[in-house]
Amino acid sequence: MRQAKAAGGPPPFLRHGFRPFFLLGALWAAFALFAWLAVLAGGLALPTTMEPLAWHRHELLFGYLAAVIAAFLLTATPNWTGGKPTQGGPLLALVLLWLLARLAVLLSGWTGAGLALALDTAFPLVLAGVIAREIVAGRNWRNLPVTVLVGLLALADLLSHLESLGVLPSELLLGDRLAIAVVAALVALIGGRVTPSFTTNWLKTRGAARLPASFDRLDRAALALTGLALVNWLVLGEGAVPGLLLLAAAVGLAVRLARWRGRAVVGEPLLLVLHLGYAWLTLGLALLGLAALGVVPRAAALHALTAGAFGTMTLAVMTRATLGHTGRALTADGWTSAIFALVNLGALARLAAFGAPAAYLPMLQLAGLSWGGAFLLYALRYGPFLLRPSPTAVAATPGAPGTGAPGDRAAAAASSRRPA
Repeated sequence: MRQAKAAGGPPPFLRHGFRPFFLLGALWAAFALFAWLAVLAGGLALPTTMEPLAWHRHELLFGYLAAVIAAFLLTATPNWTGGKPTQGGPLLALVLLWLLARLAVLLSGWTGAGLALALDTAFPLVLAGVIAREIVAGRNWRNLPVTVLVGLLALADLLSHLESLGVLPSELLLGDRLAIAVVAALVALIGGRVTPSFTTNWLKTRGAARLPASFDRLDRAALALTGLALVNWLVLGEGAVPGLLLLAAAVGLAVRLARWRGRAVVGEPLLLVLHLGYAWLTLGLALLGLAALGVVPRAAALHALTAGAFGTMTLAVMTRATLGHTGRALTADGWTSAIFALVNLGALARLAAFGAPAAYLPMLQLAGLSWGGAFLLYALRYGPFLLRPSPTAVAATPGAPGTGAPGDRAAAAASSRRPA
């Protein structure tokens, strides 16, 4: 700490984007779940112009998930471009914009829906601009499409607000569906990169003869099919074409997953949870395909994707990145294993609620408490790591690329060097 102050660097919490956004995103995920449970119990009236269910969906998609995406991109971009990380004052400005957006949406019944719309859509647009500026400055053109995906999240956010205001038909859920499709594509692409990569590294250290399959034409075909299926689902919604394409995409992703030697890492929770997150994505797309064909409720499919795939994969990345970037050993303690167990229990209970009408409310409460509890436990366990200097922190030139612990640089390079 004394060294960092002597060098004039920012406080630890503002040295890398993952520190504030992982912590605040986790706290907001827990708050949004617990507040929603209180609304269902009749003990809370939210001061927002959005319907309570719409606010619940909105804050998980554009609140917590947007924060996690910001954390990943702000940390990954310097490793793509070799430039300086966004830190100090500029990072604080982004964090404050995100916080103001959350408060504006929550309190829009008092402050007005217009302010909420303006602040909320401004955050992903500003984030896209920050990432684009760094990529262009570093001439790292192959990662420029990332800004398009962030821009699509901004568009989805805008559509969500317009639906809430009655400008667009709310029953179509265009904004939520676009956000879900974008995040599902990110999980398919980035999750499909880090899962076999980290598994390979771990197996090599143990002298394993069989390693996950290398990326090849099968992987490209599965990803292309997933993109095509999601676009068709966005445009058509229901019917044979999107339904069958989603089922085919689920099969393609399942084949990818089967080639990554998941059974070999059952004893390592930090790796196993990545495989589980990708399995949830496969199940979610399959259920979404069945929902498009009218076989299962669409809400069940969407919760398999959001609570299952997105919840599990984001916590997998958040725990691993926090440990690696703060110079700690990449191993799961009992608290971390409990985080993974809770998020998966929450997703399973939410799906089970659809099949148990007589126990729907108790299952819903179990799902919310478990899922929200996983993120609260992350904040309690990992918050001190994010707030304090890394145990191996050394003096560094303020703002220099890779400022922080050696683990910060190693983990970032391992997980983020290739284009997203």
